[in-house]
Amino acid sequence: MKICQGDKVVLEGVDFHVDESEFIYIIGKVGSGKSSLLKSTYAELDIEEGEQAEVLGRDMMTLRRKEVPMLRREMGIIFQDFQLLADKTVWDNLNFVLTATGWKDKQERRQRIEEVLESVGMGEMARKFPHELSGGEQQRIAIARAILNQPKLIIADEPTGNLDPETADKIIQLLKHISQTGTPVVMSTHNMPLLDKYPGIVYRCEDGHIKEVTEEFNNNDNE
Repeated sequence: MKICQGDKVVLEGVDFHVDESEFIYIIGKVGSGKSSLLKSTYAELDIEEGEQAEVLGRDMMTLRRKEVPMLRREMGIIFQDFQLLADKTVWDNLNFVLTATGWKDKQERRQRIEEVLESVGMGEMARKFPHELSGGEQQRIAIARAILNQPKLIIADEPTGNLDPETADKIIQLLKHISQTGTPVVMSTHNMPLLDKYPGIVYRCEDGHIKEVTEEFNNNDNE
C-alpha cells in the first residue's frame, strides 16, 4: 500500500492493521509519515495503490467522496489542537455533533452528553466555553466529542503534544481505558516515556516505510 501527499510518496509498502481493544502507538521523526498514515484511515489522504486497504469494512481504494462522512461517523478523531468551536459552550459543541450526525430526540442528546462528560471527568464543565478551560480540559472535551457516537475506532494525532507531562499522563490513562472497553485506539506521539508507562503495540515510520517495533520496546523493559 502506498500513501502519497500530492506528488510525494510519504509511505510505501504499508502493512498495518488494528484489532478490537488494541492500543497502538505510531512513532517516528517529524515528517516521517505518522500523520499521513492517520489521515489515510479517515480518507483525508488518498491511498494510491495496494493489494488491500480496508477501514471499518470499506475498501479505501474504491471509496467515493460521498461515502466519506459515513465512514468518519464510525470513528472518533482527536487532534493536537483540540479543534473545539470557540463560540460555543462545551455542551453546545457536543450537541452540535449529535445533531449533525442524526440524533433527533433532544432528551436522548442531553442524556448522551451527560454520559460522555461524566466519563471523561468533565461533568461540571458543560456551560464553559473552550477559552475558559485548560489545555488538558479542552483535550478531555475533545475525547468526549470523539466517543459521542460510540465509535468503532479512535484516531488520535499527537493528542498530548500541547500538554504538560502530568496532564499528558492523565489523557493517556483515559485513552487507555477507552481501548480496554473494546474500542481500539491508534495514536501518534513523540512522547516516548508514555510507551514504557502504558505499553501498547508500537509501529515506527522511518525512511518512507512503517514497521512494527513492539518487541524492541519490550526488550528494553526487560534489560
